[in-house]
Amino acid sequence: MMKGMKHIIIVIVIMGLMLLWPCPSSAEKTVINVGVVLDLSETVGKIGLSCINMSLSDFYDSHPHYNTRMLLHVRDSQTDVVTAASAAVELMKKEKVEAIMGPVTSMQASFVVNLGDKAHVPIISFTATSPSLTSLGSSYFFRIAQNDSTQVHAISDIIQSFGWRQAVPIYIDNDYGRAIIPFLTNSLQQANIRVPYLAVIPPSATTDHIEEQLYMLMTMETRVFVVHMVGNPGSTLFAIADRIGMMKQGYVWIVTNGMANTLASLDFSDIQAMQGVLGVKTYVPKTKRVVDFQARWKRRFLQDNPAMVDASINVFGLWAYDASTALASAVERANNNNSKPGFQNTTNNASSNFSEIDNVGVSERGEELRDALSDTRFSGLAGQFGLVNGELEAATFQIINVNGNGEKVIGFWTPQKRLTRNLSSLIKSSTTDLNNNHDNVLGAMIWPGDSYSVPKGWEIPTNGKKLRIGVPVSSRPQFVKVENDGETNTTKVTGFSIDVFEAVVQALPYALPYQFIPFAKPNGESAGTYDDLIMQVYYGVFDAVVADTTIIANRSKYVDFTLPYTESGVSMVVPVKDKSKKGAWVFLKPLTWDLWMTTGCSFVFFGFVVWVLEHRINKDFRGPPSHQIGTSLWFSFSTMVFAHREKVVSNTARFVVIIWVFVVLILTQSYTANLSSLLTVEQLRPTVTNVNDLIKYRTRVGYHTGSFVRGILLNLGFKDFQLITYNSTAQCDDLLSRGSQNGGIAAAFDEIPYIRILLGTYCSKYTMVDPTFKTDGFGFVFPKSSPLVGDVSRAILKVTEDPRMKEIESAWFEKRSSCQQEDASVSSSNSLGLDSFWGLFLIAALASISALLIFAVTFLYDHRHQWWFINNDYSTWKTRIRILLRIFDQRDPRSQRFRSGGTDSVKEEDRHNYDQNSSTIGRHHHHLHDHSLDAASTYTESSFSFQGSPCEDSNSDHNNNVEQNNLRSQPSQQEN
Repeated sequence: MMKGMKHIIIVIVIMGLMLLWPCPSSAEKTVINVGVVLDLSETVGKIGLSCINMSLSDFYDSHPHYNTRMLLHVRDSQTDVVTAASAAVELMKKEKVEAIMGPVTSMQASFVVNLGDKAHVPIISFTATSPSLTSLGSSYFFRIAQNDSTQVHAISDIIQSFGWRQAVPIYIDNDYGRAIIPFLTNSLQQANIRVPYLAVIPPSATTDHIEEQLYMLMTMETRVFVVHMVGNPGSTLFAIADRIGMMKQGYVWIVTNGMANTLASLDFSDIQAMQGVLGVKTYVPKTKRVVDFQARWKRRFLQDNPAMVDASINVFGLWAYDASTALASAVERANNNNSKPGFQNTTNNASSNFSEIDNVGVSERGEELRDALSDTRFSGLAGQFGLVNGELEAATFQIINVNGNGEKVIGFWTPQKRLTRNLSSLIKSSTTDLNNNHDNVLGAMIWPGDSYSVPKGWEIPTNGKKLRIGVPVSSRPQFVKVENDGETNTTKVTGFSIDVFEAVVQALPYALPYQFIPFAKPNGESAGTYDDLIMQVYYGVFDAVVADTTIIANRSKYVDFTLPYTESGVSMVVPVKDKSKKGAWVFLKPLTWDLWMTTGCSFVFFGFVVWVLEHRINKDFRGPPSHQIGTSLWFSFSTMVFAHREKVVSNTARFVVIIWVFVVLILTQSYTANLSSLLTVEQLRPTVTNVNDLIKYRTRVGYHTGSFVRGILLNLGFKDFQLITYNSTAQCDDLLSRGSQNGGIAAAFDEIPYIRILLGTYCSKYTMVDPTFKTDGFGFVFPKSSPLVGDVSRAILKVTEDPRMKEIESAWFEKRSSCQQEDASVSSSNSLGLDSFWGLFLIAALASISALLIFAVTFLYDHRHQWWFINNDYSTWKTRIRILLRIFDQRDPRSQRFRSGGTDSVKEEDRHNYDQNSSTIGRHHHHLHDHSLDAASTYTESSFSFQGSPCEDSNSDHNNNVEQNNLRSQPSQQEN
């Protein structure tokens, strides 16, 4: 018991000592004066001040050992620039504040930043987002907010993903609104999105003024609008747009984060007027810390502002919280550097020439505090806190869609991956192709008018205005023909180009009201060239041009063309003349010289083959050499007219003759047909085939008046004095008919569709020759970045693939029945060449060579005992060949042809002598030496006896047998 009492007494003594010990009080902490300049009458100002107080309370509760405490001096700027500037001067001069938080607007901030830069007092704004503040270049300005210029790429990516080609920015006419426009238009243009108009709303604009501006936008074809405003004027604009019918189907509205970040603070009626609007909103991760803070802030804010029950915190409040934390941390670190607080007066107080601003002086710890703020890093409520050049780093944006009573997140945008449906896909995916790819990068959404179909982004203006289409007063009525009716005072426009355009309009998925306006003077004459007509679209006089306008690079600098609806190109047309002079040697023209030579050689070769095959067995091919040569050639050439009367005996010769007769039949028939064509059909050839000859000899050429062809001719090297213009097809025909020597032209250069009209009209008088200069064809003309170009081009593809296009072409370009095809009568050469018949000659050659080989093999085999067993020691191949030739020159008595021509005794004797001679020569030839070779030579020479009659042949054969018997006895005598 006594021991427990002792313990109680000790505790009481310790507690008493603790109460008597002096504890550190707030008075002993270093107090840092900090100014706060906010619009306290506005919701954003009240939210900001509440978050600043909560941030400091939380910071010092978690860091009780810090030696500094920030003391806030709050001033109300009353939404006025001058008031904000005077409040800043007063805070720096009287309260000696070492930093100022605020002001709210960018215009207020631009004045206060200059003061802070001069006094070395850091200015920390969490709501001034204008890019113009960056250009001030102040090292004492810290923007704890997103620069408005960081969201322009997100906006352009949204527009690009839906394939819209035009957009109109609507912005408030102050520093906040104007500063983003250069960045926004530049980003849109980089994405090939045209900005046809800038809609400016003054800060003090009345409802009538805003309504007037919106009505003017309704008269334009663009239906994509980007709104850059803050909550109050922005909600008024959408309320008026909803009332006048600009929030219905077909319209597209995109708001920047100026409105998207404060949507929660708008009234219910304002939200209902914005149904279907897209927005770019700063992304804040919804962590547990943020959720807990929102709950605490709501209770604290309602205690301070019990009337603002519907208020909710936004990203500006989170930035205010993080800005206060960063400043408190920087103040503590700057205080540790033992720098002295206060201001140093840099002016002479005795002088009255200085203003109140100059009398403020320079903060002693301004530089240390600036450097400490620049190096501050921590995890804040709005995300990772870090400053780059005095600003928050570019962060992620949410893409929201106003739907129902609030907003729906449909995607995200990051600087690295651009648009994406969810942030988790960033780890896997690469940069997405945004061109008309919204389905893959954004979620489902609704559009104004509770529509789920994506608006096309443009419409024909609702003021009843028709599309003004310029048409030329053309000298080529097949394409465009303008007729004026004096009685009804109306203009009728017809032609191939007009019919194609009307078919294209019918193929569009929507109605396109239009009217044709002739490009003409009051007297009906043309008002200029095609280039002049196209420039009227560039100047805004016409909304489009429908004509035979050629797509060329120089014109595309000023206007846009649709896809071509017909092919084109520039070529040369020249007169033609008959080249088939019916001269003495016309019969040689059907065949080329190489075919003539091949045919002649083939006849000679064929005669030689038949002679070889028939010489030993056919008496018609025997006799003196001249007789044999003549007979062979006669037989060969007579096959041309099938007049040969010699009979062929061997089967191989008959086979060769059959093949050759077939070849001759083909050749003669082809020759006859081609010669008939040469003698009866008019053969035309161009008078000029080389454009360089025209340039070299300075010949005059023509082109259509006002055509771009003139530039092509000058680039080729033609001189001005060589160029003659014509205005119609008839005038071109007249100039070409006269020729260059008679005041006309030698050639005309024009586009291929026009040349075809000329050739179709004047039949075979002219022809088109190379070179051809490629162009992209005829297309319709629209202003640069016109949304109609894509739809009309797609409709052109439908029409050109449809049979309707053939009907239109036939209606305007059907040739006269009396006209021949221009290409049919013009030919470079009508002579038949070897390339057409080499197959026939190859067959004939193979047949002849095969027959020769068969004959040679058979002949050598039959006489193998006469040349194979010759003594190799005393003979040469030359001797053997000579003996074979002697044998070949003899008649073959075994031939049926010879056997049928004498008595049986004679035939039997010839055969016996032939066999005996052949056997004897083979048996004794190995005994021959040089002398015997001479004797054999004498024998063979004596055996040549060519006679013309069968009787003489028989006698000579008998004499040969006697001589051969005598020859056989010579070797025996010599041996003896």
